[in-house]
Amino acid sequence: MAQVVNVRFRQGGRTYLFSPDGLEIKKGMHVLVETMHGQEYGEAATDAREIDDALTVQPLKPVIRIATPEDDKVFEENCRREEEAFVRCRDEVEKFGLDMRLINAEYTFDMSKLLIYFVAENRIDFRELVKSLASIFRTRIELRQVGSRDQARTVGGLGICGRVICCASAMNDFQPVSIKMAKTQGFSLNPSKISGTCGRLMCCLKYEQDAYEDAMKRVPPEGSIVETPEGKGIVTEANYLKETVKVSFETGADTYEIQQFDAAEVKNVGRRKKNSGSQSSISPEEEAELEKITE
Repeated sequence: MAQVVNVRFRQGGRTYLFSPDGLEIKKGMHVLVETMHGQEYGEAATDAREIDDALTVQPLKPVIRIATPEDDKVFEENCRREEEAFVRCRDEVEKFGLDMRLINAEYTFDMSKLLIYFVAENRIDFRELVKSLASIFRTRIELRQVGSRDQARTVGGLGICGRVICCASAMNDFQPVSIKMAKTQGFSLNPSKISGTCGRLMCCLKYEQDAYEDAMKRVPPEGSIVETPEGKGIVTEANYLKETVKVSFETGADTYEIQQFDAAEVKNVGRRKKNSGSQSSISPEEEAELEKITE
């Protein structure tokens, strides 16, 4: 077993594993750690705890120390400098006429490096920009191009649910999200309904997909022919969360009756043939928009 603590460096950012190195670290404490970028100031996202060795990549870097009041002051000063650096960097980008949009500027705790995050549609030659920024800030400069999802995580915001977007509050890593998930969960394939603030498919589609796939093993899909206590009928609607189905029974010439059953009460015995002449309900324009929001 390995002693670890999860450390988060920025609000909404992912957490990384470090060795507490014998320190009594509790969730919410601020700590200093050594990273590939230099010393960093972060917050313990968990208590120090033990996990299986197979879940870690050894050797883990140790926590240098629990942050002191002096460290807290240094961090606050660094944050103030980052705001000034961001404005200055933005001015330099405009001066060089580069087609890029700055997202954030971050100093390492020891001020040994300034990391600048940006988004751009195309590849940017920013060599002259780096030289100019290095002469201004007198430190190492690293520019990082990020995607629209990383931009949303950094900027933050509210989702259609009214809560802080998941990537800025609860997620460590981005998971692949597909149009198939939206179809499985019965969402309208209108891009404005299933895309998040980043313009990509909503990450929450991934959260519930496993539950839907599990329920689909027991709930006959729409269009299935099923045996029920009332006889044979066709499933017109499947509710995977409640695990119920609505079944249509033919009661006469062009007359039908619809009843609801628990999935456990029906047996799938076949599939109604699809009308070969049916047309897709999605227009070419909507299909093009769906392509844009799918990674």
